[in-house]
Amino acid sequence: MTRASVMGSPNIGVFARATDSYAIFPEGIPERKLERVSRFLGVKIVSLDLGYSKLIGVLSAANSKGLLVPHYVTSEEEKLLREKLKVEVERLKSKYTSAGNLVLANDVGAVVSPLLGRRELATVEDVLGVEAVHGSVAGIPLPGSMAAATNRGAMLHPRASDEELKLVSDVLKVRVGVGTVNGGVSYVSSGIVGNSRAVLVGSLTTGPELMTVSTIFE
Repeated sequence: MTRASVMGSPNIGVFARATDSYAIFPEGIPERKLERVSRFLGVKIVSLDLGYSKLIGVLSAANSKGLLVPHYVTSEEEKLLREKLKVEVERLKSKYTSAGNLVLANDVGAVVSPLLGRRELATVEDVLGVEAVHGSVAGIPLPGSMAAATNRGAMLHPRASDEELKLVSDVLKVRVGVGTVNGGVSYVSSGIVGNSRAVLVGSLTTGPELMTVSTIFE
């Protein structure tokens, strides 16, 4: 685990997405930094903007098997992602475009915002190849924003209920816990980019917060 920034920001989870088979970072990051991060995470990094935006973490939901992107991503971008990542890529056909905020996933399961209907839930299951269920975190229907998950653990908003913690643990089959990042930020996905091998946390994350992250994602 190490502290990091992306695009000069400690909100690294807003700009990047990582899985056990690949990571996506926005264009404009120095090649030497991407090489270091690639070695740290143990996966190849694809550098691109998504739908002309650098907010990769907000706009995409992913695991090692697939990638969900907003409906306005072009066919050419979708094809490019498939070629570079070698996984299933699908546009989420919904009026909601922030797939990263709507879906909390790893390689075993997915917790999906109740804002999405059964059709979108089925799309998540098909593309990511996992069981998907509706759920909220801290009473807010944005599980992907309120929590961060890998195949080893999931960290949730400090106000997550016992029932929500159990749901995430049961669906993703990982240990769970609550905490903050970047000096008290409760939207934990904004400050975490990681996979089973390693975890990047926002550069403003404090020592006690690091301890909590380390315990959950150990």
